Amino acid sequence: MRSTLGLASRRLVFVTGKGGVGKTTVAAAIALAAAARGLRVLAVEVTDDGDLGAALGGDPLVGEERQVAGTLWGMRVDPRRARDEWLHYRLPAPLATLVAKSRIVDHLGALAPGFEELLAVGKVWEVAQEQRISEGAQPYDVVVCDAPASGHGLAMLGAPAVFREAAAVGPVRRHASRIEAFLSDPRATAVVCVANPEELAVTEALETDARLRSELGRGVDLAVVNGALRTHLRSDDVRRLEELRGRLPRPAQAAATVALTEHQRAADQRRQIGRLRRAGLAVCSLPLLPTDDAASDGTPLAALLRPRISRFL
Repeated sequence: MRSTLGLASRRLVFVTGKGGVGKTTVAAAIALAAAARGLRVLAVEVTDDGDLGAALGGDPLVGEERQVAGTLWGMRVDPRRARDEWLHYRLPAPLATLVAKSRIVDHLGALAPGFEELLAVGKVWEVAQEQRISEGAQPYDVVVCDAPASGHGLAMLGAPAVFREAAAVGPVRRHASRIEAFLSDPRATAVVCVANPEELAVTEALETDARLRSELGRGVDLAVVNGALRTHLRSDDVRRLEELRGRLPRPAQAAATVALTEHQRAADQRRQIGRLRRAGLAVCSLPLLPTDDAASDGTPLAALLRPRISRFL
């Protein structure tokens, strides 16, 4: 069952999608929109080379929680720091320090596939809790995670279940079970899948939804279609242009061809968006903006998209 709650009512908004479709921009737009409502928001990126900080209009994010502006905070999940924190939470302090300094722990990722994903999503889970584990850490109203692209993002979401099944008893099983329950609960966690209005990206979004329902018992809460074209031509306009195109002067013929081509592209995109709606997904369609990086005044694209995202909060 899909939840009808707004995104900002969840503790965690997990944003994934096919690479290169504007996932980071959308995650930043969600964080900015939530902060504009006065909510205390943490925007988290889980990649070493991410540009979430720039999308928020600030400096690159670091491995600790840092105020970006007003009620908006940001951080980057540092894998080594997340690992050391996990060891200190799960082991007695002297043993945790010893294990963290040993070279054995550096090979845990290879020895236990999915361990690094568990640590990363475990840190995201921790910052999204109302009762924080980190001493003195303050809770957030909502955490927006700019997660890796779909395949790796799904691996992160599924890692707790893998370790819960692998560990029969003990702290690893208990920890993994708590994270899995949180991620599986649509009242606590929202999953947003970003796509552009093209066949491959939409197919990947539908596959992501299907895998989530199969593996976690919940689907995608919102599909954000980024970069959708708009056409102002009506059907009678199109028919008239097609009739007149061959009789127009050469420059006008070229302009008519461009207009008809863009109209057809927009129609094809609407068909792709229709696939998402027919699958029962809530869809937020964002327009194609005339620049890839920022507006002429330096405003990040995320800030320009914020008003369109706000109605889904």
